[in-house]
Amino acid sequence: MKDDETPAVPRLVSDALVEELDAHYGFFCRGARLLEQGKSPYQRYEVWDTPTFGTLFRLDGSLMSAERDEFVYHENLVHVSALSHPAPCRALVVGGGDGGSARELLRHPGIERVVVVELDETVVALSRRYLGAIHQGAFDDPRTELHIGNGLDYVRAAVAAGETFDLIVLDLTEPERGPAAALYREPFFADCRALLHGQGALTLHLGAPWLQAGQVRALVQRLRGSFAIVRPYFMFIPLYGGLWGLACASDRVDPLACPPAAIDAELARRGIAGLRYYNGEIHAGQFALPNFVRELLA
Repeated sequence: MKDDETPAVPRLVSDALVEELDAHYGFFCRGARLLEQGKSPYQRYEVWDTPTFGTLFRLDGSLMSAERDEFVYHENLVHVSALSHPAPCRALVVGGGDGGSARELLRHPGIERVVVVELDETVVALSRRYLGAIHQGAFDDPRTELHIGNGLDYVRAAVAAGETFDLIVLDLTEPERGPAAALYREPFFADCRALLHGQGALTLHLGAPWLQAGQVRALVQRLRGSFAIVRPYFMFIPLYGGLWGLACASDRVDPLACPPAAIDAELARRGIAGLRYYNGEIHAGQFALPNFVRELLA
């Protein structure tokens, strides 16, 4: 800037879709167009068309998924555990009403069954209507079983019935509020552990270590109370506004022990192509924690 130039003053964003990440910080999407909004028995919902993210949806005022960057979240949520497991056949997705997690699981040729348990049928209906770029027909795949109901109840009943899964993906809304809160607690994690077979593994999202440090720390501690191996990993997710944490938990599978070359070889062996984010080096690199995150999780 030249000495005689006046600095630009940011103008208010009253004409934009605003995402508040905490009481003092957030970001906006200008030019957003509201496609549909309403209230289900469980939560408020909005579907927007935006120039930056394409079609996206929000639940209770929080951004959930957008067609242009969802691959960062869904590929990492699924493939870190799925590629660490030697031969996953049966998978359970709790939440995941946009179909992105099911889509990624179905890439694995050995997958015989994907059970999606979504509390709110409105989310699935919105996904079918607006988010075809995300689910890509996953709900109509013959290997997919869609159950509308409470994930807590489904998991308890499955444990009582002696069912088992190789992978469990918790693709849920915010941990500390809303209908999913009980699915981030120790009793539910213990039930998930009981449901996992052999080298089974669970993945879930933790939140933002900068803005939600207490939440991220608490979730990792709760997982460590139920599983022998807990590996947090982090990546930048544009829609969520910054560094975002996920975790893989298991009693026998350690994704940190899988070197990049082994992950790439397994991707090739399984014939998984067309991924936009995840690869062997990404797999390994995401477990390298910044010092402030190391201190947070120590």
